[in-house]
Amino acid sequence: MPSTLTRVLFRKPSGRPHAVVMLSGSLLFLGLYVYAGVLGDSSSSSWLVVMAVGTGLSGIAESLPTDRRRTAGIVRVTAILVLIGLLATIVFVPEFIVGER
Repeated sequence: MPSTLTRVLFRKPSGRPHAVVMLSGSLLFLGLYVYAGVLGDSSSSSWLVVMAVGTGLSGIAESLPTDRRRTAGIVRVTAILVLIGLLATIVFVPEFIVGER
């Protein structure tokens, strides 16, 4: 199993097409957060910032040069940890997602 994880996480970055999709998703999440803030319902939209950071880190990892496998792997692991942290928050502190009512 560790060899499979190493092979998947520390592979060569995928390049621009994947990076553009992930960074666009990050901008979309940030745009939704700003939109919710303009509408005045920003208490239940903080999770969008976490999603933006997670997808942004994934996009950065994929946009690195192909000889930066270790750096890309570290950034991928960081993105995974950020998104797992969001899942843990959903389980233990659901008010972060649904807001105070």
